[in-house]
Amino acid sequence: MSLLPKVRMPRTRRMITLEVRATERLSPAFLSVTLGGRELAHLEPMGRDQTVRLFFPRAGQRRLRMPSRDSEAWMAELLLMPKASRPWVRNYTVRRVRPELGELDIEFALHADGPAAAWARGARPGDPAGVFDMGITHLPPEDAGWQLLVGDESALPAILAILDDAPGSLTADVFLEVPERADFRTGLRVPEGVTVHWLARDGAGPGAAALDAVRRAEPRPGRGYAWVAGESRLATGVRRHLVREWAMPKSDIAFHGYWRQGRSSVG
Repeated sequence: MSLLPKVRMPRTRRMITLEVRATERLSPAFLSVTLGGRELAHLEPMGRDQTVRLFFPRAGQRRLRMPSRDSEAWMAELLLMPKASRPWVRNYTVRRVRPELGELDIEFALHADGPAAAWARGARPGDPAGVFDMGITHLPPEDAGWQLLVGDESALPAILAILDDAPGSLTADVFLEVPERADFRTGLRVPEGVTVHWLARDGAGPGAAALDAVRRAEPRPGRGYAWVAGESRLATGVRRHLVREWAMPKSDIAFHGYWRQGRSSVG
């Protein structure tokens, strides 16, 4: 059985060049960057965990050189660019879209000193950036009676976006692990059947608190659906527990290793 996640792609997509309009520090570990521009009209808002490839300049580059191909051939095009003009590219969830204003928000987890965190910290209005739509993976079956959403700080924006789009009838248990209590989000509006568990890592290894919490939880009756993302060992550990202990079919579990401790992303 393939472990590749199920993905729903937009009907059409293209390379979109935008610029920074604003930034906002949300907590010690989170920074929101608002991007905008006329080309955002070409993005089809899909909600949920809609993911984009985010392109941004390397340090010292005066402009952003985007790939021109609106297909997966962009990867080969990017690799053929000289490093002096090649942009950085990372995957990020669209936290919010405001089509009427031509704006979208992306939240950065500042858990590392990688290129994306450094760019977000230094982003200023007018700085160029680009996006390429990668679709959504939160695709619960219609007959799922409940959901389990689990993630660390890298998956927090996606899970919050999923909850923003959730129907009022949703029944779900949500486990959100962040670096410290100061990163908890207050005032979340969720359906009555949703229980959100905030977990502070407080110096422990990434994913340990969330994995332990899931192991102590009990499955609800009936068919469920799980969406799990974050550090690689968290995603695989939760999936393994759900399959072995909860007897959940693998087809009802979407899991994503967004990052791996001690290893930098490619590109």
